[in-house]
Amino acid sequence: MRRLTIAVDVGHVVNPDGVRNQVEGGATQAASWTLKERVRFDRRRVTSGDWESYPILRFSEAPEVSVELVEHPGTPSVGAGEAAQGPVAAAIANAVAHVLGVRVRDLPLTREAILAAIERG
Repeated sequence: MRRLTIAVDVGHVVNPDGVRNQVEGGATQAASWTLKERVRFDRRRVTSGDWESYPILRFSEAPEVSVELVEHPGTPSVGAGEAAQGPVAAAIANAVAHVLGVRVRDLPLTREAILAAIERG
């Protein structure tokens, strides 16, 4: 994934840069959750206990994020804190389903999860 474009409606926009920054950060985090992040453990303990062993999107893998604000002056301002997480994960999963013709229901969307979904048909 190289690029995410997000349109967000937060009502009356008080601080456009703040909204863009919040949504961009949430989108990047959601991409990481969707594509890589997973706590790993064996039968006794967590085995991904540090940042070296925890799978997370690296800066070199982060997509370019473009945020378009849908402005509604005169309407109440609403939060932008978690506006990106659900839609970004859904958009990535839908793109994978569109390309492969099979819905992957296990996150993260790793090679193994995709192959398992293809085998299940």
